[in-house]
Amino acid sequence: MSDAAQAQPQPQISIISQYVRDLSFENVAAQSQVASQDKPDIKVSVNLDAQPRGEDRYEVRLKLSATSTAGEATMFVAELDYAGVFTVKNVPQEHLHPLLLIECPRQLFPFARRIISDVTRDGGYPPLMLDMVDFVAIYRQELARRQAEQPAGTA
Repeated sequence: MSDAAQAQPQPQISIISQYVRDLSFENVAAQSQVASQDKPDIKVSVNLDAQPRGEDRYEVRLKLSATSTAGEATMFVAELDYAGVFTVKNVPQEHLHPLLLIECPRQLFPFARRIISDVTRDGGYPPLMLDMVDFVAIYRQELARRQAEQPAGTA
């Protein structure tokens, strides 16, 4: 390894804290006394956000929403806003955005997944075990969406 490569400080990322910002579970079927024998259809959405919180610190938010329907009836709605505060050091500026919106949510996801599983189970349904999320694909889709929204002639 060259002296220049050894002199470069290594990138560092660490979780300072993680927490539930907001959690909501609504058992719509029980409230409306709807019973359905139809196979449930569950739609899950994922949203990400990252904000600076001081020097080398960033809050990364992972928002999960799951809606279960059977036929025309909504069975339940679960929404979780889960966040982590990360210290990020020695990461080049051009790599910071993808790191915050890919790697940080990847570290938060197992904890958020368990919360969704527990809340659906405690709400009277089988635990909803979310599939792994491809945060790289979500990041790329968001970049493509933003580029498509830019007016022609601007870059």
